[in-house]
Order: sequence, then C-alpha cells, then structure tokens
Amino acid sequence: MAQAVEEWYKQMPIITRSYLTAAVVTTVGCSLEIISPYHLYLNPKLVVQHYEIWRLITNFLYFRKMDLDFLFHMFFLARYCKLLEENSFRGRTADFLFMLLFGATVLTAIVLLGGIIPYLSETFAKILFLSNSLTFMMVYVWSKHNPYIHMSFLGLFTFTAAYLPWVLLGFSILVGSSTWVDLLGMIAGHAYYFLEDVYPRMTGRRPLKTPGFIKALFPEDNVVVAPAAHESAIINQRSNRGDFGASPTLGNLL
Repeated sequence: MAQAVEEWYKQMPIITRSYLTAAVVTTVGCSLEIISPYHLYLNPKLVVQHYEIWRLITNFLYFRKMDLDFLFHMFFLARYCKLLEENSFRGRTADFLFMLLFGATVLTAIVLLGGIIPYLSETFAKILFLSNSLTFMMVYVWSKHNPYIHMSFLGLFTFTAAYLPWVLLGFSILVGSSTWVDLLGMIAGHAYYFLEDVYPRMTGRRPLKTPGFIKALFPEDNVVVAPAAHESAIINQRSNRGDFGASPTLGNLL
C-alpha cells in the first residue's frame, strides 16, 4: 500500500506534486499548531505596511482544518491539477505555472478591490484564504478544455464536464457553504480561458504570454507540441479515445 502511494506521488508532474505537497504540509502544520494560520492569511495592511509579502503566497496553501472538506479539496487538487498539467499543458510546464500565477493574481486583485467597494467590503473582508478558489479555478479550466466528458453526481443524474463547475456550485448551496469561494474561482478561470483560448481565436492576438524568466525555469519545455489552434480538436480526440480515464463519478467523493 505504502509503495503504491509512493509510486503514485512520484508519477505526479512537477507543479502538481509541488503544490499538493506544500498544501498538505502547510495544512498539517497548522493542525499540529506548528504553524499559525494568523501568519498565513491574506491581509493587505500587513503586506503593504509591514512588508509581509509571503501572505500573497501562503493564503493559497492553507485549506483550513483537516476534515472531509479538506480531503475533498485535496482530491480535486490532485486530480484536476494533474489532468491539466499532463494533458492540456503537456510539454508546457512553464505555461501551466503561469496559469496558476495568473489565477492567483486575479483572485487577489478581486478580493482587494472588493474590500473597498461599499456593501461588498464586509463580505470580501471575510475571505482570508484563496486556496479553495484557486482549486476551483483549475476545475473550471479543465471543464472548458474537456466539455464532452460524461460525469455523474451521486448516481442521480449525469452531465457533461462543461457543467461541472455549476454542479459543484449548486452542491455548495445545498450544503449551506459559502458560494463566494466557488464564484471567485469561476471568475478567475473564465478570465484565463477567455484570454488564452477565446480571444486569440477571435482576434489572432494572444494577450497572455508566459514571461521568459518562467520559461527559463523549465528548459525541457522546448519540445514540439500541437499548435493552440488545434488544441480543442486534439482534446476531443483524446476524450473519445479515453485518454483522460473513465468518466468520473462525484458520488465517490462525497
């Protein structure tokens, strides 16, 4: 059993493995009171006035207390982060890291701007950690890249992956969870999808370009990959061939 887990862990692509490890270590460290969440949460005042820059990163690593919700999000992080990195971003590790950085930046900007908008500031002030939102963003982007994969919810009804974010949002409403976390992830995910996939097809221009210093971190990315214009067709072919595995069943997660 331990060997199987070790093998599964080693087979993860580098970004997925790094993020999952950092998230688990941070959350476990807080649960054991080795690390204090008060040193991790997003606090604009402390970032600007006291130069606690690390909060811009650590708020994406803490997934609250270790319970069923934590396991749920770890599953989504491990699954959809891995699927994106191994398929949609195969051979483009730098682009995948840039996607995560873009999403983190958008989420942070939304919370900071929302904090100064009347009637919304109180709601956004309660958002201290954006880890769940970043995970939801990855689910959203994956669903856009694989819209035709069939899924099932509790065995009650089936749907295609294009509707996965909305199904999860509806489930959050049913169980009484805050929907702001999911909505922020959907906004960030759609912003990336539009600028990276939709807008270039409409105009021929690509507003999102991975910086050279990030590309320099992954020299092995310099391989021939399918052009972006044909990516959707390739993904559809993989989906039809079953390259993404069997149809997931959300009933197994809850």
